Amino acid sequence: MTADAIEVRALGAAEAVEAVPALARVLVDCVENGASVSFMAPFTQAEGEAFFARVAEDVAAGQAILVVAFRDGEIVGTVQAQFARQPNQPHRFDIAKMLVHSKARNRGVGAALLAVAERAAAATGRTVGVLDTVTGSVADRLYARAGWVRVGEIPDYALWPRGGLCATTFFYKRVGSAA
Repeated sequence: MTADAIEVRALGAAEAVEAVPALARVLVDCVENGASVSFMAPFTQAEGEAFFARVAEDVAAGQAILVVAFRDGEIVGTVQAQFARQPNQPHRFDIAKMLVHSKARNRGVGAALLAVAERAAAATGRTVGVLDTVTGSVADRLYARAGWVRVGEIPDYALWPRGGLCATTFFYKRVGSAA
């Protein structure tokens, strides 16, 4: 799939391991630019690599799909579809760590990443996705445009990378045969 000359696809286990340093650079850029994506500033390349090494393990274990956006062979964005591990939720997935490098924003990368993640999760039999994001953010608007249903908002749910509380909005979407 392309969006403004962007290639978007899921990575296999070996590719995920190989991509760890580049994925970490995207994560560091997002945290440095103020994205509330679970990490606090200052955030290092080593911390990002440790995080994505665990994601690569989840991909290898069949617990997650790692979707990556490339521009001219360089990784500029990523998102995960993480499979629910609870025995009574084999049909559910979580969208996690939607990250687009600051130099690739406003080009449809996020929408393309989300569409590929949804299709990939549906192809594994998952039918209900859930996610959360900062209320009023660009991502909040992206998810609503992509057909995700807003469930509600929790004030003061998380911190911005440099401190200060932010509200979080939760969404769900039916995909595949349940859509």
